Amino acid sequence: MALKGNLRDFTITQLLNLVKLANKTGALVIEGPNEVATVTFREGKLAYAELGQHDGSLGAILHNANVISSSQYGTLKTRAAQMNDKELGLLLINSGYVTQEDILASLQSHFIEVIQQLFTWVEGFFHFEADQSVPEDKIPVRMDLENIIMEGSRRLREWEQLQDEIPNLDIALKFTDGTGVNLKSVNLSVEEWRVASYISPKNTIKQIAKATKMSDLEIRRIVYGLLQAGLVELTRPDGAARALPGLQAAMPGKSKQEQKNLVNRIIGRIRSL
Repeated sequence: MALKGNLRDFTITQLLNLVKLANKTGALVIEGPNEVATVTFREGKLAYAELGQHDGSLGAILHNANVISSSQYGTLKTRAAQMNDKELGLLLINSGYVTQEDILASLQSHFIEVIQQLFTWVEGFFHFEADQSVPEDKIPVRMDLENIIMEGSRRLREWEQLQDEIPNLDIALKFTDGTGVNLKSVNLSVEEWRVASYISPKNTIKQIAKATKMSDLEIRRIVYGLLQAGLVELTRPDGAARALPGLQAAMPGKSKQEQKNLVNRIIGRIRSL
């Protein structure tokens, strides 16, 4: 009997456990509302994963993992654009830019992140394609599923809590009184500064997530932290949904000079990280 169904009836945790216990080989294809994910297994172990239109090329994965620099990544996109992942991996190893361990660790982290995002999917359909292997041009890994399932279950609980705290992403944010003056002294992560640069009643949380390329879980996690720290508060969005403005227009302040000063402080803070 073919393995297929609805995510309302089977959770990602249950599907991964089934693959693990049955030592299945093949690809689990999950069709969500907006994206399609493919997770490939070999004898019950994770071998490969890709998500929708996200760039899953080896160069992009190494760049996101900070294994190669932005300039190196730009060079690879220009000079090695016709190479597949296996060819590029050999080139980088033989040239001394990375090690085999660097590549495998980056791929493993990327594949895990893809699967972790799936734990928050509650709508969609899935089917299992038996004996489908990893694409020939891709580099496979071999990972046990136990820790992935445990981390996914933890993330699912976090997701449910954050959904209760921030159920609607169509709401906007604004800085609390005095935040703009003291923002320079606040110790925020790079991701938090990116979100802070768009905070304005003109921008909904959903728009900020799109502009910063964050998942619903990531944006909820950061917004929740800012709310708990008392730096921002929820507010009704100004007017109808619109394209995100530039940084200066997104900053609070009573005058253009105050907005400019705050923008400069944020930029200076990001550069110093």
